[in-house]
Amino acid sequence: MSRPIRIANFSGYLGDRYTAVDEVMAGDPVDVLVGDYLAEVTLAALASRHRADPSRGYVEYFLDQITPHLPALAARGMKVVTNAGGFHPAGLAAALRERIEAAGAGLTVACVEGDNVLSRLPEYAQAGHALENLDTGAPLSSWGVVPLAANAYLGGRGIATALAEGADIVVCGRVTDASLTAGPAAWWHDWAWDDWDALAGAVTAGHIIECGPQAVGGNFSGFTRIANMLLPGFPIAEIAADGGSVITKHARDGGEVTVDTVTAQLVYEIQGPRYLNPDVTVHLDTVRVTAAGKDRVALSGATGSPPPPSTKVAVFGQLGFSTVNTVYVTAPDVDAKIELLRAQISRELPEGVDALEITRIGTAATDPETQWDATVALRVMATSREREALTELNLAQRLLSLYLQSIPGFYHDGGAAFGGSPRPRIDYWPALLPMAAVGHRVVFADGRVLDIAPPSETATVAQPVHPEPGPAEDTGPLRRAPLGSVAYARSGDKGGNANVGIWVPDERAWPWLRDHLSTAELRRLVPEVKDLPVVRHEFPRLKAVHFVLRGLLGTGGSSNLRVDQVGKAVGEYLRAKHVLIPEELLTRRENGDVAD
Repeated sequence: MSRPIRIANFSGYLGDRYTAVDEVMAGDPVDVLVGDYLAEVTLAALASRHRADPSRGYVEYFLDQITPHLPALAARGMKVVTNAGGFHPAGLAAALRERIEAAGAGLTVACVEGDNVLSRLPEYAQAGHALENLDTGAPLSSWGVVPLAANAYLGGRGIATALAEGADIVVCGRVTDASLTAGPAAWWHDWAWDDWDALAGAVTAGHIIECGPQAVGGNFSGFTRIANMLLPGFPIAEIAADGGSVITKHARDGGEVTVDTVTAQLVYEIQGPRYLNPDVTVHLDTVRVTAAGKDRVALSGATGSPPPPSTKVAVFGQLGFSTVNTVYVTAPDVDAKIELLRAQISRELPEGVDALEITRIGTAATDPETQWDATVALRVMATSREREALTELNLAQRLLSLYLQSIPGFYHDGGAAFGGSPRPRIDYWPALLPMAAVGHRVVFADGRVLDIAPPSETATVAQPVHPEPGPAEDTGPLRRAPLGSVAYARSGDKGGNANVGIWVPDERAWPWLRDHLSTAELRRLVPEVKDLPVVRHEFPRLKAVHFVLRGLLGTGGSSNLRVDQVGKAVGEYLRAKHVLIPEELLTRRENGDVAD
């Protein structure tokens, strides 16, 4: 049996810490480096760049991140796998080969292609693939937006094949985030592609480390309990031959890996207990998370079944343009001031401005100690199908003109006073395609092209249905306190849906959380979803309740007008809500009688 493969993440999204590759190369020994740059909202940004210049569309700064380390990668025999290829993996592979030749590093680069299906959309329509929207069921032909990008989600088979054929660096386009880890693990351990449980374990580990420092304390509700949060490091997954793994970090780096930082990532950006991937369906409700030493958390018990017959396709198109600015309102008479501002800003809008969204942020203190305690922000966002309408609107100038004719104490964001050019507004259309209809291939510099066959066995698996909890048991005295007094949460986005997982670190609090946090209670706590479909699931092994809030983000993070564009703060908002909590649970937490 081979030893566990050690896979280190160095990027969780487009814009993550630039120095991450330097840090990981200076850290503990690992076998493979993986960098994830593509989220749905960042794909939208890359799509615009690629459309403007077809030679671009990949993550250009990845080249500068990796270039200083090319000789060391060769000397240590380390592999690199990344989806920094974006819309043009062949372009990134070619640029990498130039850097490698200049450095005399002798590394082999392969790229994984086939995910870009934009040119095939007419072919799919003719073949009867309607690409129905996953949220609305409407066919793509009804969209009314011209697609500028369409990418199918590939699995880890191409990555594993590329590594087996001698690649040192594998550049991908849109593979699933977890495939960046699952592919190398399958290659290392030489798994069969129907070893469902092992594959499920690797996908689970990949899901944990795909977002970089989030597994090491970043974006974690319990951050005040994490040491050295100034610069949390990047995670490592040690994946064994049976698919079990240990999540850890580089010893020299900040942050911590705990059961709760790992749980946070497990409940993040999922649609329920069945986690669908092109290589395997993971049954997340079977996963066990246990402490295995300082900064070491073991994942075990993951079970898998055949993947679904279809894979997700992310289609993007330009809805139009948007511009945004912020004005500030100071107490007293906040409501009346906002009413006047709203009327003044909305007066005589140019033809073609199709939305003017004015959002109040915050509440002024009754007896403010500082000026900022008396201040609320008013975010102003305008959208239009045409850039010219927003140019004519000139939102920054419109706000600037109100200084002597509006509310007392008026001022706006001076940094944007003379800027704020209209920006492209990209819409998102999630759909499905049969995996057999999507090309998947590995391309080498010597002209070799290896076609990757789709899974030979697939299965359609529905999410389980968890009944709503019945009447809660008597738990003794209750005290009104923030939900966050006893529970953690993590929220994120999947297209137009937000998801939020809430869990308790105290096993004794789980029966209360399960019974208390019903769908009706969630709607009471978060009135923004009172008219939206809500799906509820339970994860007893994680002591977690999970909700999918359908449509909270409109049609997707890249186009909705919310301030919290991709729902990152929904979980913390929920934790801030006051509920009746058993006194005993609060006392335990306050006395430190809970091991995080």
